[in-house]
Formats: sequence, C-alpha cells, structure tokens
Amino acid sequence: MGNANQTASVTEFVLLGLSAHPKLEKTFFVLILLMYMVILLGNGVLILVTVSNSHLHTPMYFFLRNLSFLDICYTTSSVPLILNSFLTPRKTIPFSACAVQMFLSFAMGATECVLLSMMAFDRYVAICNPLRYPVIMSKAAYMPMAASSWAAGSTASMVQTSLAMRLPFCGDNIINHFTCEILAVLKLACADISVNVISMGVTNVIFLGVPVLFISFSYVFILATILRIPSAEGRKKAFSTCSAHLTVVVIFYGTILFMYGKPKSKDPLGADKQDIADKLISLFYGVVTPMLNPIIYSLRNKDVKAAVRNLVFQKCFPQ
Repeated sequence: MGNANQTASVTEFVLLGLSAHPKLEKTFFVLILLMYMVILLGNGVLILVTVSNSHLHTPMYFFLRNLSFLDICYTTSSVPLILNSFLTPRKTIPFSACAVQMFLSFAMGATECVLLSMMAFDRYVAICNPLRYPVIMSKAAYMPMAASSWAAGSTASMVQTSLAMRLPFCGDNIINHFTCEILAVLKLACADISVNVISMGVTNVIFLGVPVLFISFSYVFILATILRIPSAEGRKKAFSTCSAHLTVVVIFYGTILFMYGKPKSKDPLGADKQDIADKLISLFYGVVTPMLNPIIYSLRNKDVKAAVRNLVFQKCFPQ
C-alpha cells in the first residue's frame, strides 16, 4: 500500500537541466532561441520553395519537404520546453505532458532514421538506374514510402512511451536532463526495467542499425556507378545530386555515435564535467542538425539555390 501511495503521488517531474549553472542558462537561452528561429525560417523557406516551384515537384524534393517538416516538429516538441526551463526557477512538467513530449521526440527521431534511408534509396535509383527512375519512383511509390516512415516512427515511439510511462515512479522525480528523454526517465522507475532495455535495444537495431547498413550499401553502389562514368564532369554532376544527402547523413549519425559511443569518466570530478558536456551535446544535437539541414541543401543544391533566388526576387520585385 505504501508503494502504491508513493507511485500515485508522482504527478510531475522536475527537469534538472542546467539548474546548477544559472549563468549558463541565460547564455544558452539566447543561443538556443536564435537557433530555433533559424530552424523555423530555414526549414519553412525550404518547404515553401519546394512546394511553390513546379520544377521541384520530384521524389527527392518531396522527401526533402518531409525532412524539413519533421525537423520543425522535432525541435518544436522540445525547444519551447527547454527555453521555458531556462527562465523559470522551478522546472516542472506534468506526468501527462512528459509522456506527450517523450512520444513526439522519439517519434520524430525514429522517423528521421527511416526517412534518410528512403532518401538514400531515391538517390540509388536516380544514379544507378536513371532510365527506370520515373517508373520505380512514381508517385504511387514515393508517397507510401514517406507515409511508412512516419507510421513506423510513430508506432515505435508509442510502444516505447507506453512501456516507460506504465512503470511505477516512486520517490525521486528529478530527471537529469533538459527534456523527458526516455533513458533519463527510465532511471527513475522503482521497478524492473529489463523489458524496457531489451525493447529499446531491438528498436535501436531496427531504427539505427538497419538504416545505417541500408544507406551504406546504397552509397557503395552509388560510388561504384559514379566511378564508372568516363568524364570528370559527368562524375561531378552525378555526385552533386547526392552530396547534400550524404552530408546530412554523416552529421546525423555521426553525432549520435559521438554522443553514445564515447567512454565514460570514472573520476567523480571528471564525471560531473562530463555530465554537463553530455547535456550540452544532447541539447545542441537537438537543434544543430535541424538548423544545418536546410543550409546544406541550399548551399549544395543548384536547383534549390535558384528557386530561393527566384522566390526572393518575386517577393522583393513583384511585377
């Protein structure tokens, strides 16, 4: 009965964030706010450009619109909460709001993993089978591919969030994070979490391991095809069509590997510094990648650059 009463009393969580460093909070509030505005502007413009320009109504830019919309949703699911926590002394979040935020963040992250692999397949078909590209990547194919990415990410998130939030939470309700990050929440459960750990492991293999292998094999075939092109100009043109996607993939997965693959410090003082560093890396991972995506696609894609220039010219000099 005592445990039941304790469990029922946990109606909210406290987000620790940078509470021990109030000076850093003010600095990072301004920095994260500026980056969030760039994310909304950059991805919003990219969506507007690819929708309004008929030349960009192709499978590649359809996936790109999905990626931009996903990045807006991903950051909006967490950044306003983080900004609010920087301004308020008591950083609490209701149990139900924590579940919603956890679901949205996990869903967007898992969806992006699948979507990037779909974009790799699109580039593989475009370069390795250009004559069959209109047939293979027809509207009847690429729209279900994008929809399945969203469905798979949402389903995985629903499963993980349900497993996490049905656990009993008694006693400590302080989350050592900026948001309701699922691993940080699981540490507070006062019950066996082995099912959650196994489920998370399987999900990571499906949504991280499989897409990475798929993308890697796709680019092995893409590079092999590009190297067989006789002219240097032809090789350059072929590579330019996939260089932006490859850059985004390297940044996205590279940051994940850096975050979770680096060794942990055993020294107490070093562990404290590493804890702050881990939080900041996680914080910037959530905003830097969505901020860079539209910049990369704008700088490394001639069609997008031309469409942006035309849109700006039309708005500034209407006829």
